[in-house]
Amino acid sequence: MFARIAGRYDFANHLLSGGMDFSWRKQLVRKIHDAKPAAVLDLATGSGDVAFALSESLPRTVAITGMDFCQPMLDEAVKKRAENPRWAGIEFIQGDGMALPLPDAGYDALTISFGLRNMADRHQSLSEMRRVLRPGGKLCVLEFSQPYRWFRPFYYAYLKFVLPFVAGVVTGDRGAYEYLCGSIEQYPDRDAMCAEIRRAGFKSVRATPLTFGIVALHEAVA
Repeated sequence: MFARIAGRYDFANHLLSGGMDFSWRKQLVRKIHDAKPAAVLDLATGSGDVAFALSESLPRTVAITGMDFCQPMLDEAVKKRAENPRWAGIEFIQGDGMALPLPDAGYDALTISFGLRNMADRHQSLSEMRRVLRPGGKLCVLEFSQPYRWFRPFYYAYLKFVLPFVAGVVTGDRGAYEYLCGSIEQYPDRDAMCAEIRRAGFKSVRATPLTFGIVALHEAVA
């Protein structure tokens, strides 16, 4: 599915979020910047927007790796990397989020944006994230969540009727965004997601709701 929409993925994201994805990403990057990591893994990197934003914010000495299961999405990231010399040092590699082809304790920080929801086994994926983080390493999960109760009727009407139609016009693949709506509806709320992160062995877990709660930024320590 992601391979089919890779070429129009960025434009669709910006349009369908009303540009809010830039703000959400900026808040995640600020948390990682404050952690002062030497090596960062951006999991489910997609077309690389978070990896590029990290590169803009962090010192050039920080090693940034973007990993995704979908090669066509990584191909888009590699194309974009060539646009800015500052991004030249970012490494993009293919890998399975539930069986990371990486050694233990290799990273000081790990980010995943709108990717955990797509893992077939979230606990396995979170456990792998815990494994590759060094003790005391920082985890930041940016993901859709359940909105404030008063906002839900408006939000779900948008998800069910407006978003698939517009996305179908923009990407030519309405089905991919009908899947998006269903996956958001079934995703845990902030408290339940915090509990899942704790079960994977993380500490100091907390969640910050963004934009009426439709998105949450989860932070944790390995």
